[in-house]
Amino acid sequence: MQATLKTNVIFEGVGLHSGAPARLEIRPAPAGHGIVFRRIDLKPSVDIPARWDFVTPSKLCTLLDNGQGQTLSTVEHIMAALAGTGIHNALIEVDGPEVPILDGSAAPFVAGILRTGIEMHPEPLRAIRVLRAVEVRDGESFASLRPADHLEIEFGIDFVDEAIGHQEKRLDMANGAFLRELADSRTFCRQSDVDAMRKSGLALGGTYLNAVVVDGAQVLSPGGLRHRDEAVRHKMLDAMGDLALAGAPLLARYTGHRAGHAMTNRLLRELFADPTAWEWEICSPSLEERLPGAGVANYRYAAEGELLVR
Repeated sequence: MQATLKTNVIFEGVGLHSGAPARLEIRPAPAGHGIVFRRIDLKPSVDIPARWDFVTPSKLCTLLDNGQGQTLSTVEHIMAALAGTGIHNALIEVDGPEVPILDGSAAPFVAGILRTGIEMHPEPLRAIRVLRAVEVRDGESFASLRPADHLEIEFGIDFVDEAIGHQEKRLDMANGAFLRELADSRTFCRQSDVDAMRKSGLALGGTYLNAVVVDGAQVLSPGGLRHRDEAVRHKMLDAMGDLALAGAPLLARYTGHRAGHAMTNRLLRELFADPTAWEWEICSPSLEERLPGAGVANYRYAAEGELLVR
């Protein structure tokens, strides 16, 4: 069945790139509504659907554009949290051009959704089944989707910094794996990249507390890493959020190597450009059990951030 939130939930912080205060409120929505962002700072307010065909090229984040010049940036973490908790319908009000970065992961969004609770609609849920392989490449980077009975994500990264290096990970995203394995992994960057971004007027809201910053073999952020392979886990988190812009759960195996937001969006455009590469499927009870949000209503985050199962 389709799902939404039981009540509203509010998040406040700053925008990663603008550094400006940012407030976001997720509101319940009826079946068939989908995920829609609303810029309430604009008069009149502007709605921007959370969909692959509203994504516009942007450096370092996923940027939605309604086609009339109104945009919303850095939507990937909240989209990953919604997909990972199985929320299919929501109206998300934002009071500015950027989603708050919070701690740089999806865990605060997940915790808020779980606290407010999940409500099921009686209407059936549709999924997108990938029927044949599609792939996009750019030099050594590539991303692909292949047929599978549930969502799988596989990712590989290579960085010269010893604190990151080469990392690979593959996960079956069914039944809470996103919450257990990926949700708390933070965005990361190199100190040299931070310096360059700030000279260009970017990352003005970035701190050592909302990003993992590395310099060679050193992890500069207090407390170090949450996971030895936190970097590749965060890339998988980003992919989860970008794939959620398909507009429905995907039944596919996603593979990314040195891929970013733009490449994953290119991949979705390649998929939907070919009507023989995918089809709609009404979710049976057995299929619903294999979706990322299955059973997550029983999960809770402790005050210190540790994930618990009730």
